[in-house]
Amino acid sequence: MNEYSQPGFGKISVHGNGMGAPTPELVEKRAREIALINERQPEEFTDADWEQARRELLGTETIAAADDVDEVVDHLSERDEVPGDSGHRAPRAGFEDDEMLGEQLVTGGLEEAAHDQMVEAAREDQDQEG
Repeated sequence: MNEYSQPGFGKISVHGNGMGAPTPELVEKRAREIALINERQPEEFTDADWEQARRELLGTETIAAADDVDEVVDHLSERDEVPGDSGHRAPRAGFEDDEMLGEQLVTGGLEEAAHDQMVEAAREDQDQEG
């Protein structure tokens, strides 16, 4: 995702096929592709590959790494806590107009095409080596 992407909408197609909510099998397949792109055997995908695959397919992005969160929590005191509030429903991030929707769809398509090209290049390299 890039700085203009809006998290929370997920992929609408993967490898040219439409998709709904990503299944664990689809996330695993994507994690194996990420391992292959990173010059590892697909069977050797890591938890980081799994998380990246899940974020890519769900269209979400992590705001801070776990270490950063731990540092912030260490520096909090009771005075930093905000008193509770009954709250309200936050508006869901959406598209303000059709132009933004088109831009988002094009960006998502370009990201998926780049992923497909990297997977194919990694497979070709692997075939040449082995």
